[in-house]
Amino acid sequence: MGMGTGPAPGNGRRNYLSEINVTPLVDVMLVLLIIFMVTAPMMTKGLDVKLPETSAKPIPQKKEPIIITVRADGAVILGKAPVDHESLKTILAGMKGKGEAEQVLLRADKEVPYGVVAEVIGATREAGIKDLGLVTEPPEDDARGKPKQK
Repeated sequence: MGMGTGPAPGNGRRNYLSEINVTPLVDVMLVLLIIFMVTAPMMTKGLDVKLPETSAKPIPQKKEPIIITVRADGAVILGKAPVDHESLKTILAGMKGKGEAEQVLLRADKEVPYGVVAEVIGATREAGIKDLGLVTEPPEDDARGKPKQK
């Protein structure tokens, strides 16, 4: 007699199987886990900027800072949105007025001319933001654990 398919002895009713088969659920969950493991690193990747190397210590963060990125071609990006040099000061002043821009971090490619970085710093200061940090990379260590000499 098959499991739960034939009539129960004596009462003429069918007996149903009430157990849950978890094998398809486990299969779907494993596939989703693999998909998320593959896509998660792609979602956290930032903009491609070659930061200069310094041995400075990280600045402690009070809350989530505003990040301004200057790419090698001179393009300025506020958060993830590109902005032009003229509107940067206006946008930052508006954010400062709302209390959103307490701290600003500047990520500038090491190939960017100093004048472009100075313009962005000036726009940030003119917007009334005094807490400005420069993002750098720690120096690469050689095989013996000592910083490489330049």
